[in-house]
Parts: sequence; structure tokens; C-alpha cells
Amino acid sequence: MAHLARTSIRLTRSVLVALTLALVLLAAPLVSTPVSAQQASTQDVETILAGFTRGQFPATLAAVDALAASGHPHAAPILQALSDRRLVFETASRRVLWQEGGQTFDALTGEPVAAPGPTTDVRVSNAVRRAVQTAMASLTLRAPNPATRIEAAVSILRARDLSQRAALAEARAEETDPNVQRAFDDTLAGLALVDPDAPEAERLAAVERLTARADAGARALLLSVPADATDAVKAAAAEGIAAIDRRLEIQGHVQNLFFGLSLGSVLLLAAIGLAITFGVMGVINMAHGEMVMIGAYATFVVQELMRAFAPGLLDLSLLVALPLAFATAGLVGIALERLVIRHLYGRPLETLLATWGVSLILQQAVRTLFGPTNREVMNPSFMSGSLELFGIALTWSRVWIIVFALAVFLALLVAMKATSFGLRMRAVVQNRRMAASMGIRTPWVDALTFGLGSGIAGVAGVALSQIDNVSPNLGQSYIIDSFLVVVFGGVGSLWGALVAALSLGVANKLVEPLAGAVLAKIVILVAVILFIQKRPRGLFALKGRAVES
Repeated sequence: MAHLARTSIRLTRSVLVALTLALVLLAAPLVSTPVSAQQASTQDVETILAGFTRGQFPATLAAVDALAASGHPHAAPILQALSDRRLVFETASRRVLWQEGGQTFDALTGEPVAAPGPTTDVRVSNAVRRAVQTAMASLTLRAPNPATRIEAAVSILRARDLSQRAALAEARAEETDPNVQRAFDDTLAGLALVDPDAPEAERLAAVERLTARADAGARALLLSVPADATDAVKAAAAEGIAAIDRRLEIQGHVQNLFFGLSLGSVLLLAAIGLAITFGVMGVINMAHGEMVMIGAYATFVVQELMRAFAPGLLDLSLLVALPLAFATAGLVGIALERLVIRHLYGRPLETLLATWGVSLILQQAVRTLFGPTNREVMNPSFMSGSLELFGIALTWSRVWIIVFALAVFLALLVAMKATSFGLRMRAVVQNRRMAASMGIRTPWVDALTFGLGSGIAGVAGVALSQIDNVSPNLGQSYIIDSFLVVVFGGVGSLWGALVAALSLGVANKLVEPLAGAVLAKIVILVAVILFIQKRPRGLFALKGRAVES
């Protein structure tokens, strides 16, 4: 009995504290502006803060709501301190304080307190934290930053706090930013949907708006239609869920298509140089992947130098790295052709083994210079973030890689068709002996062609450094796929490399959701093998020096 009596006394005190705080708010002078927009008097704030010193959760909850509605200029830091267990009160004077950055501040005035007396922590529970989260959202509905206001609306909807509907509606009436207006309207619709007292017409309008929003969050809200909703609301919600599922499925396919195009662009960059060297010279260069790696490390070196000596120009590091990566990888390629490959023409197995050995040497050299660990290459500001298009997030880094791959392809196409070097190279591809008899120095064409293909691989490394880890093993991840692209598209054909790379990239990303990443690669490989059995020359066949006319 004594225990029940004590419990009854505690509950009675809690109720009295809550009623007292409510009466304080009601007694505040009323004007035409909303209560939340007013600033309570010092005496009112003192009474509100006293609720934090009671040591009872109901009193703390009431104080949280009252403080958020008081307009007190220090309400936000006080509530945040409460959530973080940094809100205390002096044991003797009952003065409420908050601690931040090694200092103590008076909750009433916001002034620093040099030497506070003995303090007691304000007790916090999960319910108090939820109340603080909702109160903070209410405080930020009129924050100067639009992003903060949007986040406040999202927080209210996430908590499904119906007590904030009025404050949100008031803020919506004053809002002028279209993006914030949409966020407020979406939150109001979501709250109306879960409000048991909302009329059917309002709930149907909320269902219609959420269906038009057509994202995963809207679908989750439609799934949570209360059991007390009318049959019409439930039927509309079911139709809305089905419509959102259809749209999300379409968006998923479009996003997979985008990922496929970006993967195809990466394969194109890695394979286009190989398409040239393999087509002109018939050389299986297993060190081609290391040319990609050299380009990636050239980007890393340029970025580190600019970070040290010209940090203000760091966003331009890729533009500086492009010609340097091309020149470095191109010179390594020319040296490889002059020192190794030219002695092994007509011996494909020896060439394969020799270039594989060169690839191991280059990998070990990079490990010695830069270490075996991954190196970070920063994305410039114009390649950071994502582009929101029809509800689909397209990362800028991949968008730029698609554009860059097409630009490299077009530049190489122009070089092949509209320059004297391109003419000589095509002549050697068509008929090496005839080209030599016309005065073309075919050995130097071989060397420069190998340098061109290696230089383009280095440029590919610049692009890959933005989406992949820069490590000594970077090139090995793409060498097999590069040969697959070249064989599938047609040896020596630039258009074949373009079509093959994009086709394989898109096919791989479309098969992945059905079969998984590993099995998808196996399926694509088997499909290419079967295709080559029927069409050995690939999609776009050209005559190489092994097929003289």
C-alpha cells in the first residue's frame, strides 16, 4: 500500500508540473502572431527551465515542448545539450546550465559561467530524446538555410509527429522556396495519411500526392495506412503502391542502363588503345593494363605536387595530368616495342610471355616507388556529387567519364581519318608490304602506333583514378575485358571497340540483378565465345597484316 501511495504521489506531482507549464504558456500575452514565433518573458523561461530540475521524465518532456514553443534564443543549444547529456543544474541554486566545448553556459541568459557550484545531470530517456528530436525539427522549420528547413520537415515525417502539423502548416504558409514548399507539402501529406482524425478526403489527397512523388519513402508511407482507414483510402493506397512499384522498376532499369554505359565507357577507354596495337601489329600485349596503371599513378603524382605547391589550382589537376599521363605511358610503350616486341614479331606465344613478364616488372617497380597500398586520388569539385534526373541519381564522376570516353574516341577517329600518320597507319593495316614499297617506314609506324595505343591507355588511367582504387594491380582488373572487347568488336576496328564496349557493359549490368556479379560475367563470356564461333572476325572485320590481299 505504501508503495502504491508513493507512486500515486509521484504521478500527481508530474501531472501538476505539466499543468503548471501549460498554464504558463496559456498565460503568456497573446498577439496575432503564432505562439511559436513569440519570445517568452524571462520569468516564463525560468519557470520552463525549472521543469528540467524536477528529476521526473514527464516534467522534462513538458519542459522540452514548452521551451521549443517559447521562442527563447538559446532553446536549440539547450535542447541539443539535453539530448547529448550535457544539460545540468546547480544542486543548490537549481540554475540550469549547459556544457559545450569545455565551457559552461547559463541556460537562461546564454552567458558563460566561470565557476559553477556542484551540479546534477538532467535525466534523459528515449522518450525525452524523441521529444528533443521533434522539438529541434520544429525550431528549424524557419531556419535561414533552406536545406535545414527541408531536413526539419523530413525529421518530422520520419518521427510521424502529429503534434507538429500546425507548426508545419504555419511555416508552409510563409515559405517561398519551391523546393522547401514541396518538402513541407510531402510531410503534411504523410502526416495526414497516418492521422486517425483526418477526414477521408484529406487522406485521399495525401495518397494522390505521395503516389505522384513515387519514391521508396512514399511507398513506405502508403504501406503504413492505418487499419482504421476507409476502404476507399486503402484501395487508393494499394493502387498507389502498384504505380510506384512500376515506376521504381522502370527507374531501376534506366539506372542499370546508365551504370552499363559508364562501365562500357571504362571498357572503351581501357580497350581502345589495345584495339589499335592489336589491329595494326597483331601483338597480344599483356602489359597493356600496366599502361593504364601508369596513367593513374601519373594523376596521383600531379595531384600531390599541386596539393603541395599550388593548392588553389587542385581542381585543375586532371587537366594537367592528361597530357602527362599520355606522354609517360606513350614513351613506355615505345620503349617496350623497340626493346622487346620488335624482336618477337610472328611469334605470338613468346610475345605473350614476354609482355606478361614486362607487366610483372612494371607492377613491382610501382610497388617499390609508391608502396603496395592503394593511393587516393581526389575528385575535383565538378566531378563530385550527383545529378538528380527523373528521380534517378547519376553520379557526376560517371557522367563525365562517359563524356570523356566519347571525346577520346572521336579525337582518335579524327586522328585516324584526317592526319598523315593515321593514313600511314591504315595503310600498314591494309597491306604492310605495299605500304613499305610506297616509302612508309613501317617499323616506325609500329613504334608510334604502339606509343599511341599505350598513351591512350594512360589517359584511361586518368579517368579510372576517379572511380577505382589506384594500386599496382589496377591494370590487371581490365586487361581480360579489354581483349574481350577487341575480339568481340573486330580486331583493329575503332567502331567495333565502341559498340562492343558499350554492349558488353550494358549487358553485364542488365544480367547482374538476375544472376549476380560473378555469374553475369560468366554468362557474357560464354555468349561472346558462341558469337565468335559464328563470326570469328567479330562485329566489324578489318584486314590486318596477317591477312594480306
